[in-house]
Amino acid sequence: MDVLGWIIVIALFLVGMAGAIYPILPGVVAIYLALFVYGWFFTFEHYNALFWIIQTLILVMLFVADYAVNAWGVKKLGGSKASIWGSTIGLIIGPFVIPAFGLVIGPFVGAFLGEMLAGSAPGKSVKVGLGSLLGLFSSIVVKIVLQLAMIIIFFVWIF
Repeated sequence: MDVLGWIIVIALFLVGMAGAIYPILPGVVAIYLALFVYGWFFTFEHYNALFWIIQTLILVMLFVADYAVNAWGVKKLGGSKASIWGSTIGLIIGPFVIPAFGLVIGPFVGAFLGEMLAGSAPGKSVKVGLGSLLGLFSSIVVKIVLQLAMIIIFFVWIF
């Protein structure tokens, strides 16, 4: 039973890390769930209030950062609310429409189209699309760092 518990915990950690790059996967939620799976299979004894406060704060920071960093990238290069919405929609739909490159092309096209619909010139719309890519790549870095921190804190706490 211990082996099964560790397999599930590690699988959830891997899904979580993959979710940092592929937004359709539950990312940080999978990592947070792994904490509970460990407790159910082994023990919650290692966890105390400080552990849960730290992990929950990181979880909340990840949810906020995921959207805020993308919006920052679009706004940094002059994007409107329409381009932020377009970028977000493109981020979600892109991987389904173009599986190999949709993660990058989706937010760019979404921000570009959103900005065009807002009445901007094509040149500005391209610039805003590039801002969405800046936000996307920045968001991925932030998510990887914070999710790794959650996993490291987990291992430090239980050992």
